[in-house]
Amino acid sequence: MIQYTQEAGDTIDPKELAVLFRRAGLPRPVGDLERIEKMTKHANLIICARDKNRLVGIARALTDFCYCCYLSDLAVDSAYQKQGVGKKLIQKVTELIGEGSSLLLLSAPQATSYYSHLGFQKVENAWKVPRKR
Repeated sequence: MIQYTQEAGDTIDPKELAVLFRRAGLPRPVGDLERIEKMTKHANLIICARDKNRLVGIARALTDFCYCCYLSDLAVDSAYQKQGVGKKLIQKVTELIGEGSSLLLLSAPQATSYYSHLGFQKVENAWKVPRKR
């Protein structure tokens, strides 16, 4: 039975999260645990999916809880994909940010077809300054 919980960033084990990112196939800096730790400590909305105590999914976001939310990570262990875990994580995030907030994300290339069936709309007016490392 998978449990979904809101967790504080400083309670997430960076090693455990790096393993999840690898198992989910997400391109993240998994060799830099200090950076992974900062990624969670500075996020202000984290929902975890755990099977017993094992981290099998995460939604990591930055939000003001009233207008906008950036979903910076949605990762589900490949062994748990196509079971509704990602959908449930997004549902929990949208419940917490409320109807007055928009939800934005940058999709991993292999996941672009996933989001449209969850109600996301593709936007053409986004811009980014790429990270240098």
